[in-house]
Amino acid sequence: MTPFARHLAGLIRADGPLRLDRFMALANAHYYGTRDPLGAAGDFTTAPEISQLFGEMLGIALIDHWERSGAPSRSHRGELGPGRGTLVADMLRAAKLRTTFLAAAELTLVETSPTLRARQAATLADYAPSWSDNFAAIPIDAPLYLVANEFFDALPIRQFVRSDTGWHERCVALDDGGEFFFGLSSSDGPAGRSEDPCLSVSEHSAILEINEPARAIAAEIGTALNGHGGLALIVDYGHARTALGETLQAVQAHRFADPLAAPGEADLTAHVDFQALAEASGATAYGPVTQGTLLAALGIETRAQALIRTRPDQAETISAALTRLTDPGGMGTLFKAMALTGPGGPHPAGFTP
Repeated sequence: MTPFARHLAGLIRADGPLRLDRFMALANAHYYGTRDPLGAAGDFTTAPEISQLFGEMLGIALIDHWERSGAPSRSHRGELGPGRGTLVADMLRAAKLRTTFLAAAELTLVETSPTLRARQAATLADYAPSWSDNFAAIPIDAPLYLVANEFFDALPIRQFVRSDTGWHERCVALDDGGEFFFGLSSSDGPAGRSEDPCLSVSEHSAILEINEPARAIAAEIGTALNGHGGLALIVDYGHARTALGETLQAVQAHRFADPLAAPGEADLTAHVDFQALAEASGATAYGPVTQGTLLAALGIETRAQALIRTRPDQAETISAALTRLTDPGGMGTLFKAMALTGPGGPHPAGFTP
């Protein structure tokens, strides 16, 4: 057992089982705060690390919306969980086509990891970014152009399991041998969640997942968009409608792992409920559409061919990246995209009006 795992075990011995969302929050805070998890030497790879094509397409979407909104002379540009800063760098490269967009944007990155902040600072040294620990702390007083790629999936979830006696919350406890295991609380749950239609299901062992931090952040984004306009693009893996099911997973060294085997040493995630985000935001929502559909609509194939013409020696690599990002058998369907806008704004490129 690692020192951090012993710390979690100590908390359980002192105060009793940990609610799953607290266990997940503590584990992921340690995980992201102590390493760069991306790339071949890390645990997983995200779309921006696969190809510049991904970031350039999202950048084009933001610029298009900004222009059709009247090209406001001042705006906020941000990203939630920006990783190494690769996505922002690629988006801003696309934005060089519109220097007025670059000049109008104030760049803020929402990041808590000191390790990743250092990588972002190096990657984005030419753009003078600022950082915030949370979105709510950013003073939004102008149109917002925001991206969140694989951010919401890492936020801590609560799980409720249907038993013969009703719904009970899942927690993490210790067995007699000192190993972590999933248990159920004796209290009723989920109190105050009568609006979730899934709660009417009586199937034994059914699991309902609720991501309270995700809903709260979506509401904050919606308040900013409804008050000042702009566009938020959310790309993640998940389901379009609220549904029952177990989606908690751990990834370590590019393989699925036991979520309880080495807390703090693996990336813990759960599928994003896009319907819940849209409803919590109170903003105008578009989608979700599949990642492949969005990228195709934004012109990724045309951009890939242009790159191949200028870099013929990289043709195979560029084509492989295009396939990985858009193929229905891979990220093209697994990942989905949703757009949020303020009232009266133009519909976002790549989404059905």
